Amino acid sequence: MNPYLTKLHPYPFEKLAQLKQGIVPPKEYPPILLSIGEPKHAAPDFVLKTLCDNIKSIEQYPITKGLPTLRQSIANWLTQRFSLTAINTEQHILPVNGTREALFAFAQCVLNAQNTKKPLVLMPNPFYQIYEGAVLIAGLTAHYLNTTDATNYLADFKNIDDATWQQTQLIYICSPGNPTGTVIPQEELEFLIQQSDKHNFIIASDECYSEIYPDENNRPVGLLQVCEQLGRKDFKNCMVFHSLSKRSNLPGLRSGFVAGDANIIAKFLQYRTYHGCAMSIPTQLASIAAWDDEQHVLDNRDAYRKKFEAVINILSPVIAVKQPDAGFYLWLKLPLSDTDFAIEIYRRYNINVLPGSLLSRDTKQGNPGQNHVRMALVAPLDQCIKAAQQIKEFLESK
Repeated sequence: MNPYLTKLHPYPFEKLAQLKQGIVPPKEYPPILLSIGEPKHAAPDFVLKTLCDNIKSIEQYPITKGLPTLRQSIANWLTQRFSLTAINTEQHILPVNGTREALFAFAQCVLNAQNTKKPLVLMPNPFYQIYEGAVLIAGLTAHYLNTTDATNYLADFKNIDDATWQQTQLIYICSPGNPTGTVIPQEELEFLIQQSDKHNFIIASDECYSEIYPDENNRPVGLLQVCEQLGRKDFKNCMVFHSLSKRSNLPGLRSGFVAGDANIIAKFLQYRTYHGCAMSIPTQLASIAAWDDEQHVLDNRDAYRKKFEAVINILSPVIAVKQPDAGFYLWLKLPLSDTDFAIEIYRRYNINVLPGSLLSRDTKQGNPGQNHVRMALVAPLDQCIKAAQQIKEFLESK
């Protein structure tokens, strides 16, 4: 067996299940699921119809590079959304089966554990656990960048020393962040690109929450967008990961894309050709329908706005809470242990949330997720309101 498998941590939801083991919540309270970031808004009917209408094409082998029409739809969306002009459908885009598998596979393709400089992979802490798992399986060392309230839940890139940058092969960033919802500002992305040029590492930007934001006039900036503004139309060492899961409420479709540096895309395509992870043709055609439409995305954002407004209004008298920059998570800082909080509101009200310490790793500076909890506002509005009222009641009793 691969010896690196033993280094993998249990997934956060496994740890949460262990915490709740043996606890039976009151039957009079139906479960409210705010722990898993699985969208519950309805999938677009026209996407589902496209999927069904083209189901016969499941009889054909798909190609790993994807249909030219799909890559063109993605290019059109990138051009419109991030004001790009240099995207080439043949060189810069590769469809993937959701960002999760792509973020994991990407590390296996681009990392070199035989490098003599003891290579590191940088990532935020707390983080999406796929980043760490990908690094460990590749035989490299994860280097955690704590994101705390003191830094507005951003990694402090400018305090990373040159020796660490020099050892870095890859940095995972997540903007908007999971779980914090913080968007990395343009000037910080510019700094990362400068460091990449200086030390020759790859930037992998997970942007799967980029289409859920509160202000239509203040959209999250993207890594490739910053590249173009700097005149770097080759997107050297820069890769972005996007998905239909959150944008279009299609988590089960397993559809997304990677875009960026043509040289890296070519190698990743070669890797994926052997990996056997081509997207089925019905899924590709359904994806085209989704990428080509923005109205359902506008409606989706509006539904999240209503939930954030309602929940924040209820909770603000008892706890400091604010609208995140983007995404659908509330990252609450608690006056008590995050695990105790999660256990107690489950025990009393059958509400499921995720303790922040389970999304983070211990460091010399502590565990940055401690005394925080992630609430995914994915449940229906009435359930989010009910949960907020019960959490308020719980906090008032403390």
